[in-house]
Amino acid sequence: MLKKIQLIVLMAVFAISAFAAKNTNSIQVKGSDTMVNLGQAWAEKYMEKNTAEFVAVTGGGSGTGFSSLISGTCDVAMASRSIKDKEVALARGKGINPNEIKVALDGLAVVVNPNNPVSKLTLKQLADIFTGRISNWKEIGGSDEKIVILSREVNSGTHVYFKEHVLRGNDPSSKEEFAPSALMLSSSQAIADEVAGNPAAIGYYGMGYISKKQKPVMIAKDEKSEYEMPGIENVINGKYPISRPLFLYTNGEPAGLVKKFVDFCLSKEGQDIVLKTDFVPVNR
Repeated sequence: MLKKIQLIVLMAVFAISAFAAKNTNSIQVKGSDTMVNLGQAWAEKYMEKNTAEFVAVTGGGSGTGFSSLISGTCDVAMASRSIKDKEVALARGKGINPNEIKVALDGLAVVVNPNNPVSKLTLKQLADIFTGRISNWKEIGGSDEKIVILSREVNSGTHVYFKEHVLRGNDPSSKEEFAPSALMLSSSQAIADEVAGNPAAIGYYGMGYISKKQKPVMIAKDEKSEYEMPGIENVINGKYPISRPLFLYTNGEPAGLVKKFVDFCLSKEGQDIVLKTDFVPVNR
């Protein structure tokens, strides 16, 4: 009986050791839905070059990425916003030191159905639409139809960025919120699909999700400014008014396999993938 117990214990030790050995050759990357296609493209190319290593990439939103980093269930968090002070405090309370690495830039596209005649809006008009002050397309040159507002859910960095920079106009004292009628969707793709099938809908997402099934709206800072399309050059030169950095977060300075993956993301090959997925490289 004793030998049997010893054998079971020994097998368990071997199993744990094997798992640990395997785990040293893999990393978990979680977070921003805006970045998930980019992250997967990075991972695929990285694993082609490093066949003995495995990189798993999943979305869920920037908040999910930060929660996973803090709980130790991921090695790298993808984020379309900076980490909040309260998240930093929570992380440090658990012995995690969030380290921010800017890896790309993104323009947030505002999209409508291709059949919608509205093609340009100011930031104020956008704020009025998404807070509900403008509720019918006829108020801004469209059809006599109630506007269907689509937003990412509150856990999304894209949601937070749009609220702070568009609805609140970068005013820390503003308390503006999305209209109660706004539909909170779980992913950028869900917004893309809904806009494609609903002539009254308006939504927003990273410009990498734009397809022929949606029409991006030209945006101007105000009525006196030029209306600009979301695009790589307009994000680089600062003309497009709704743009932002994209980040990877690690626990402290990256080391080992995590460093190797992050270095790849920032390499010329990694930044070429940024460009191919319709984001803007930080290293050109």
